[in-house]
Amino acid sequence: MVLLNFNNLINLFISFILIMIFVAFFILSERKVLGYIQIRKGPNKVGLLGLFQSFADLIKLIVKFKVVSGQLRSYISLYSVFLLIFVSFMYCSLYTSWLGNNSSNLSLLIFLVITSLSGYSILGAGWGSYNKYALYGSLRASFGSVTFEACLMGMTLILGLCFLSYNLNCYNVVGVSLFFICPPLYGLWLISMLCETNRTPFDYAESESDLVSGFNTEYCNVYFTCLFACEYLIIYIISWFSALIFFSLFWVYFITFFNIIFFIWIRGTLPRIRYDFFINFMWKYNLLFLVLFLLSIL
Repeated sequence: MVLLNFNNLINLFISFILIMIFVAFFILSERKVLGYIQIRKGPNKVGLLGLFQSFADLIKLIVKFKVVSGQLRSYISLYSVFLLIFVSFMYCSLYTSWLGNNSSNLSLLIFLVITSLSGYSILGAGWGSYNKYALYGSLRASFGSVTFEACLMGMTLILGLCFLSYNLNCYNVVGVSLFFICPPLYGLWLISMLCETNRTPFDYAESESDLVSGFNTEYCNVYFTCLFACEYLIIYIISWFSALIFFSLFWVYFITFFNIIFFIWIRGTLPRIRYDFFINFMWKYNLLFLVLFLLSIL
């Protein structure tokens, strides 16, 4: 048993490192694609065609340090960064379990719990920064996370009724996919996915009235690197999870790649939507459609 737990821990760290390497190239790809969308050059100086730009930025952030003075962030903000790292490790553990075909029978419910923790980490990171703009950004971002959790709970009930299981590995072996049962549900889920990851057009952590980095505006060096990298790690995990619950078999890998491209394409094309329009759509129409579809299954 001890050897088995040690092997699982090693697999978790390997999965986390590999996903972080993918995150580095994902950030580079996003910057390159956004550059061509906006008719300009992206990173192209560091290494061959700018392939080492993300690693150079990582070294630059790690080498930097902050001089401690009289004004400090509270310990809540620092603990929130550690909480976000812990959430990222929990996401990677679910991903590793799915790859090893040994997911728990309650893995979908565990995913729901982990998602709820990400809202607390974002709220604490902004609240403990002693900055009102960071607080505003964290409140908007955490409320978007709550909105996604409401959609995820409805989706959990739908998956439980359709497949009679909360095991993530069960969704990959069945021949029937949720996408073919109700295609519009996938489009609404993509919108909810943007809401959870604070991406354009729902990046309300940063708004026009306070053009800063959002809830992480008071962070630098290692802490900012952790917040920034964990956000992109969550984007990858949410892309994989969305592909898994709507598709099956080999389509999961193709749709995961499509979801990642979807994140980049949406950021380069759509403007930020007014906050009241977002609230009305997510809580009135999106959730209403989920409830109606759930009642139709019953």
